[in-house]
This record gives sequence, structure tokens and C-alpha cells, in this order.
Amino acid sequence: MSKRKRKPIIAIVGRPNVGKSTLFNAIAGEKISIVKDTPGVTRDRIYAECSWLNYDFTLIDTGGIEPDSKDVILRQMREQAQIAIDMADVILFMVDVRQGLTDTDDKVADMLRRSGKPIVLTVNKVDRPLEQQAEVYEFYNLGIGDPVPVSSVNKMGLGDLLDEAVKYFPDTSLEEEEEDTVRVAIIGKPNVGKSSIVNRLIGENRVIVSDIAGTTRDAVDTRVRYNGQDYIFVDTAGLRRKNKISEELERFMVIRAVAAVERSDIAVLVISATEGVTEQDAKIAGIAHERGKAVIIAVNKWDAIEKDNHTTKEFTDKIHQILSFIPYAEILFLSAKTGQRLTKLYETIDTVYANQNLRIQTGVLNEILTEAAIMQQPPSDKGRMLKIYYGTQAGVKPPTFVLFVNYKDLMHFSYQRYIENRIRESFGFKGTPLRFIIRERNEKDKS
Repeated sequence: MSKRKRKPIIAIVGRPNVGKSTLFNAIAGEKISIVKDTPGVTRDRIYAECSWLNYDFTLIDTGGIEPDSKDVILRQMREQAQIAIDMADVILFMVDVRQGLTDTDDKVADMLRRSGKPIVLTVNKVDRPLEQQAEVYEFYNLGIGDPVPVSSVNKMGLGDLLDEAVKYFPDTSLEEEEEDTVRVAIIGKPNVGKSSIVNRLIGENRVIVSDIAGTTRDAVDTRVRYNGQDYIFVDTAGLRRKNKISEELERFMVIRAVAAVERSDIAVLVISATEGVTEQDAKIAGIAHERGKAVIIAVNKWDAIEKDNHTTKEFTDKIHQILSFIPYAEILFLSAKTGQRLTKLYETIDTVYANQNLRIQTGVLNEILTEAAIMQQPPSDKGRMLKIYYGTQAGVKPPTFVLFVNYKDLMHFSYQRYIENRIRESFGFKGTPLRFIIRERNEKDKS
């Protein structure tokens, strides 16, 4: 089985108006791929997939709230800092050279320092580095290392900043010890029963549970052994504290889900049967879909629903309607309270994990492609017709296929979906997304 490579997470933390979002956009640049049919792409772009030199990483902007009271600012700052401490591999602590060192900066720096996490002190709005040198040096007083001057607006100093950040990335070559362990993120809105499901799964199996070092108060990794297979459940229960500001609540929820999904193979999206499937569920599901993770939809509290012969079908149809971008997801109706169908969750995880790692022989794949082209004529335009010369599977988790074609622009989304459906008809691939890479080659290059 292949090594698991986890993408490092960089979080930007800082007071309101220091330029966090500007820095976020400057680093993310045009690299943010907006997938049209994925609700997981939030309007205010809390996270983005980025790369610098040979490093790929996830960048998180912890927030742009500006409450009235200074006490509230500090509370929110602590909350943001705590999320960054919990989730990030590296923290960019941003301060503002124009406003100078503030009391809030001091308090947050103290919290970050105690965390032991790598911190890169980022001094923003340094548009004239030579003239502003003395003001930059003031931030040495925070006691968290050398300040790195940047100007988010003018995109100055970003290279130096990222050079500093990537030095702290964990050595992913050491992460192969858990290759045979299936990592499962339990995600979903607050109060849908995520922790109850995990607690029940652990309780029923009477295993020795060890919380793995380095994880968080809110996302606890729990190892379980069931029928000879090891699983790690990443529970994003968090959000126990009441927070009046719903927008911030949602931001924190999304950040936690991103971090948990990043560290897992399979995402179990827990939906409450009593509430039904919502747009918020779609946003969380979108996070897993964007990252190419397998998805199982667990409809919890099924015991609390009055049922007739049509109830399951109606609920399933509603899920397919609102979560239309993940038609491949497996759906399970269960109850953490009564334990109904909970062991079925293990079986489903095993099946989906096997599908994620399934490889199709090149010869068989090309037979499917040839047959598909005969059954439905490929798209054409102005005398040109799409021709798929050859296909091969390039990877797993998720299964990724490279298709060599004559004209890339003729591979319409609808025809790609048709090809995907033909592959699924032959091999199932239930629970996992499929990725396609389309490469263009001329007729004469084909040999």
C-alpha cells in the first residue's frame, strides 16, 4: 500500500485589520480552483490549496471579525489562536507595523509561545523596508523570533516569508507507520451526534483507546481495532462553547472540518435525521469532495423518525438532490443512541477503503473506453471529433485516470461524466470520487 502523505497546514492569525485576508489572497493568488458544482467552496474563501517551490500546503485564514468590545476581540483572538495551535503545522502570526505593538498582540503571542508550535512572526504593511526597520525591530519584544517584514498589498516579502514557513514542515517520510490503518474523519454540523457515534463504536468494541499525542482538545484521534483491522477516528466534536456570532461559528466549523479531512482517508458526514439534510451539510461535504476523499453519509437519529415504506427512499432522494455533487457517496441510516446499524458502518468503511485503493489494469480500462466511444459518439466541433487514444490509471486515493486525447477542448464535462459512469458501471468505486487528467497529443505523437 502507498505511503500516506499529509499536506501541511499553515494558519494566519492576527488582530482585526492587520491584513490577514490580503496576505491570504496574495499567497493563494489565482491558484484557488473554484469547482462550480461544489458548495464546499465558501464565498469568503477560508482556506486554499497552495504551493511554494516543491511544497504543497493548505493555507487557512482564521478570521476577519471585528467586534465592538476589546474583551470580545481578545476572546475571539484567543479562539482563533487556539484553532491555529490545534490544527496548524506552522502559524503565521501577523502584526501591523503602522499600529505598532499592542497589548492584544502580547497576549496572543504569549499563548502561541506556550503552544510549542512553530511561529513565523509576520510584520505587515512594511512598504519601505529600510525606513521602517526600527519599527519592525520593535516586534522582537514579543519574544517569538525574528520578525519577517512583508507588504501584503504590494506582495513584497512573500517569498522570504514562505521560505521561513516551509522550514518547519513536518517530515512526511516518517508518516508511513500507519499505512494499514484506515483514517476516518467524523464530520458534520454541531449537535448531530458525531461524538456519540465515535463513543458508541469504541464502547461496543471494548478496545483500549489511546488519544494520540499532538492532537487537539477538539479533534481527538482515537484508535480502534475491530475484526483485526485498525482504524483511527478523527472526531471534530469541538464547538462546545456557545458562540453568539453564527458566522464565526461556521468559520470555525469549516476550519476544523478542513483540518480533520486533510488528515483522513474517508470522511463520514453525519446528518441528523430529525433536522434533514441542509445547505450547511453540503458545505461540509464539499470540503471532502474537493480533497478527493471518499465519503460516507451517516444519517443519525434514525430511531427518532416515524417511518413508512417510503421514508428511506424519500430521505435518500433528498440527499441526492442537495448533495448532487457527490452521487458516489454511500448512505447509511443508523442510530448512535440505540446502536442500530453501527457495526454496518465498519463494513461500509472497509468497502469504501478497498474502492479507494482499487487499480484497473490498463488493458481493461482501454476496452471500457473503446466500448464507451462506440455506445455514445464523442463530442465534435467544426469538423473535429474527440478521439481518446489511450487511458491509464495514474494513482489511487482517489483513483486517478489519465486520458490521452487529440483535442483537449473537446472533452466536455458531460462526456467526461459519461466516461466516469461507464467505469463505475464496470467497477463500482462506491464511496470514492474519481479524478481525470486530460492530456492532449497529436496524431503523429501517438506512436
